[in-house]
Amino acid sequence: MLRRVFAAGLIAGLVAGVVLFAVHVVRLDPLIAAAEVYEDAAAAQHPGAHDMAARAWQPEGWARPAFTFLANLIIGAGFGLLLSGAFALRQAMSGQGPDAREGMVWGIAGFAAFALAPAAGLPPVPPGMVGADIVARQEWWLGTALATASGLALLAFARRRWWVAAAALIVLPHLVGAPARPDGTDVVPPDLVANFVGASLVGAALFWLTLGGVGGWLYASFARGR
Repeated sequence: MLRRVFAAGLIAGLVAGVVLFAVHVVRLDPLIAAAEVYEDAAAAQHPGAHDMAARAWQPEGWARPAFTFLANLIIGAGFGLLLSGAFALRQAMSGQGPDAREGMVWGIAGFAAFALAPAAGLPPVPPGMVGADIVARQEWWLGTALATASGLALLAFARRRWWVAAAALIVLPHLVGAPARPDGTDVVPPDLVANFVGASLVGAALFWLTLGGVGGWLYASFARGR
């Protein structure tokens, strides 16, 4: 069981990481490069108006896609192992293991919890955008992801009397509200920001669908071959 959980999660995560990297190369990286042009121009015209400390060091040339590729593999492997562990817990409780189709349903839930719900309050933004404190953003993102995942789990597996609690968990982070952005002027055009948000969410959706589908298929295949 442990080998099946580890192998299915790791392989599915690596495949999903490659898919996410492809989205970065084809769509996100050009948008980031375009946003950095605006950011650098604004910093040159108004020294001190935009904090350049976060960009004091950046990988250049081949190192930049290499670091992106490595980061996507690590993210994919981490979420893959988490999802495969959830598959095993589901099987232990119900006696039913997932397949590719059910895995994709789990992937949709993962996308909703870890990408779509947080983006409703804190949409992904390119460089050059004024943002709230990074620690506050990370805390709100984590709380929203955990609350949404817990609410979806209650809706899927708990009795109906828990559905009100599930809905409350999903809505609560948005009632509390995401950290407010400080006053400031964004230097990136709105259409570029909109394209970046859309591409980021499409990439996340493809990542989670791949992770769930491949993970469910591998988990079922390894179970049949044991």
